[in-house]
Amino acid sequence: MILTLLTLLAGLALLIWGADLLVKGAARLATSFGLSPLVVGLTVVAFGTSSPELAISVSSAFRGEAEIAVGNVIGSNIFNVLVILGLSALITPMLVSKQLVKLDVPIMIGVSVLSFLLSLDGRLSVLEGGVLAALLAAYIVLLVRLGKASGETGEAIEGSHHWGINLGLIVVGLALLVLGSRWLVSASIEIATALGVSELVIGLTIVAAGTSMPEVATSVVAAIRGQRDIAVGNVVGSNIFNLLCVLGLTALVAPGGLPVPDAALRFDYPVMLAVAVACLPIFFVGYSINRWEGALFLGYYVAYTAYLILDSTGHAVLPVYSSVMLHFVVPITVLTLGVVLYREIRARRARRAG
Repeated sequence: MILTLLTLLAGLALLIWGADLLVKGAARLATSFGLSPLVVGLTVVAFGTSSPELAISVSSAFRGEAEIAVGNVIGSNIFNVLVILGLSALITPMLVSKQLVKLDVPIMIGVSVLSFLLSLDGRLSVLEGGVLAALLAAYIVLLVRLGKASGETGEAIEGSHHWGINLGLIVVGLALLVLGSRWLVSASIEIATALGVSELVIGLTIVAAGTSMPEVATSVVAAIRGQRDIAVGNVVGSNIFNLLCVLGLTALVAPGGLPVPDAALRFDYPVMLAVAVACLPIFFVGYSINRWEGALFLGYYVAYTAYLILDSTGHAVLPVYSSVMLHFVVPITVLTLGVVLYREIRARRARRAG
């Protein structure tokens, strides 16, 4: 077991190191073409920090471990919003770009719903994976055009901007991601087997949190430095990339498509959808994420993880826990957000009338 844990940690370290090199090389290339910070955060940085999820999901699918592949994507999207945005907002209240509220968050919600609908039959086919991948290409083209039209220029990023050096960083980063993904997946499966926990739960928790470490580092550092577009845009962009790129390409290259576990369709997918939808009213109110909202996000992730643990162990307290969450905590949260959203809309109307 000790050797397995060391393998898992080594794989995680390689994933984070590889993603860091990939982001540096790709971001420098992108800014040399004059892309704005928001576009870089939504595309290059988001893709780079989502590359561990891609490496894990593709390798898992080829090895017939669909539960880890799917759980990794769903769990990462839940983790990105609830933990990364929650933690970043606790450090400092996060300002949100209007483009995120008007365009990117609705796109995130839309692709979340689409991927869920395509998965309802229990499998993402090769054709459906191709559809998701094609939508990714369209999304990138849209962002680049919007960035060019806005007239914003890319911020200088420290380091060499020679294309050869940056291309080398990208290649080395990808190699480390491939190796790290193999070690992390094999170790996770051994741990799941030893603990009697399903591969889906391991994918939703350990693997999802591990592959989201690049997003954690990127957004937290960006929050500390006051780079709001990178911090929030990275999370939203990563979620979109996870669904269109990671899930799409995995279904596209996996033999016979990608099986989607029934347990994920019944519980985890709806949680991911609810988290995506919750972003819209929270971001809309004041175009910001306040500290109390960050604490709310973190609290819900703790509650979600607790449910997964109770469910996987068949604990006797699960029915009571589920009832309290469903009939008390969730309705109060929805009511609170509804009141805050209503007051924000009224205040904006009053300002326009005045």
